[in-house]
Amino acid sequence: MSYEKELAAAKKAVSLAACLSQEVQKTLLQSQVWSKSDRSPVTAADYGSQAVVSLVLERELQPEKLSLVAEEETGDLRKKGSEEFLEGITKLVKDTLASEESYAGSPLSTDDVLNAIDCGKSEGGCSGCHWILDPIDGTKGFVKGEQYAVGLALLVEGKVVLGVMACPNLPVASAVCETDKSSPEDVGCLFFATTGSGTYVQPLKGNSPPQKVKVSSNENLEEAKFLESYHKPILIHGTIAKKLGIKALPVRIDSQAKYAALSRGDAEIYLRFTLSGYRECIWDHAPGSIITTEAGGVVCDAAGKSLDFSKGKYLAHETGIIVTTKELKPWILKAVRESMEEENLYF
Repeated sequence: MSYEKELAAAKKAVSLAACLSQEVQKTLLQSQVWSKSDRSPVTAADYGSQAVVSLVLERELQPEKLSLVAEEETGDLRKKGSEEFLEGITKLVKDTLASEESYAGSPLSTDDVLNAIDCGKSEGGCSGCHWILDPIDGTKGFVKGEQYAVGLALLVEGKVVLGVMACPNLPVASAVCETDKSSPEDVGCLFFATTGSGTYVQPLKGNSPPQKVKVSSNENLEEAKFLESYHKPILIHGTIAKKLGIKALPVRIDSQAKYAALSRGDAEIYLRFTLSGYRECIWDHAPGSIITTEAGGVVCDAAGKSLDFSKGKYLAHETGIIVTTKELKPWILKAVRESMEEENLYF
């Protein structure tokens, strides 16, 4: 299958959600950042983006029943005292959809928005078709005005077949690993891929045609750049880099923008090793995974196995996630294995 109709709907949904997120980020105050039950941050953009994507997919594809696996839930929005926040989210969603001519004038209530967000309660799985959404991936980066992404993927019979990702703060032309700041007019990218068709990128603004991208062809590990999340340094990352002979310090950015950057050759390695017991959610990796692999890259766990998105909301994988090029994979797996043995970590 070519998934042309699904891709068109996904690109529209993600682009509109990115517009909503950009509007929120312009005026976001710390007092508008809520904490969920797991103490992770959430904003009106997280909820509004999920509602927009849900509503657009429903309208464009008209499925018998939309199966959406998404991060946000409406429990906190339904509590007493949340009315003003919910009204603000509803206005954001209405204004965003009104920017699309075919959606202008459509009535939308707070209940409509709540129901759209709640479409994301699907558990996914190995059979049928499921959309996978992270409405704002990298909320901490979003709050700080740095990198974040809106990521959407389609899972069919347990396999990711389509991915679309908006990176509103990612430079269009200059590499994310460079220190020079891009002007506001030169940031904002939309990446997309379908199985067997390659990966493409185009600016979020304007009408520039998509350009096909490929991962880096660099095979010199001393010159390789590697990415990691913008949190506390992970000791094993440094051990792996040292064994590989990488000289540059890691580039730390939030969100799946790391997958996007690697897919177009900005870096050669993305490492993600987390604390023992942490479970990776599928929405944090599904869009980025296909965007990287269709650009010629490799996404695997520490044992070298492909990620399994068919087991529900959480990934079934061994310790650690490695994103790199096919040429560098054997060397990285060797360094990972040796580093894990030294630190008494096991698959």
